[in-house]
Amino acid sequence: MQITVWVNGVEHVREVEPRLLLVHLLRDELGLTGTHWGCDTSNCGACTVWMDDVPVKSCTVLAVMAGGRRVRTVEGLEGPFGLDQVQLSFIRCHGLQCGFCTPGMLMTARWLLDHNPDPTEAEIREAIAGQTCRCTGYENIVRSIRHAAAAENARDGAA
Repeated sequence: MQITVWVNGVEHVREVEPRLLLVHLLRDELGLTGTHWGCDTSNCGACTVWMDDVPVKSCTVLAVMAGGRRVRTVEGLEGPFGLDQVQLSFIRCHGLQCGFCTPGMLMTARWLLDHNPDPTEAEIREAIAGQTCRCTGYENIVRSIRHAAAAENARDGAA
């Protein structure tokens, strides 16, 4: 099947097998290896991307379902002025260890802050509940998201 998909603002036209998963289109066909493939069952969340501005686990979405849609991957977080505030906060607050879950965490955190600029700790934990981190106790991840929210709110308040 031929599909057209916009990934991080770039149009891609591809012939794909109907059974091809979006995660494999991104990684194997488009070379966007920031999206990690961890479980193939939607349990870990490492493959989380946005499809039309909604987080989805790309290991359970067929590539043909992305046809005609917009997909944003972790590679698309960086803006014209550098790393996204969520990325910077994960670095500053040690929100990652091995880094395997990080792409999914970053995409989920960015979506949360876009929809709730000042989330409580409970709201952050609820948002990342579909993400599995096997290295941390989530404390630094939550701290990183809170730091990103505070930094963005301080910036927006100063503007």
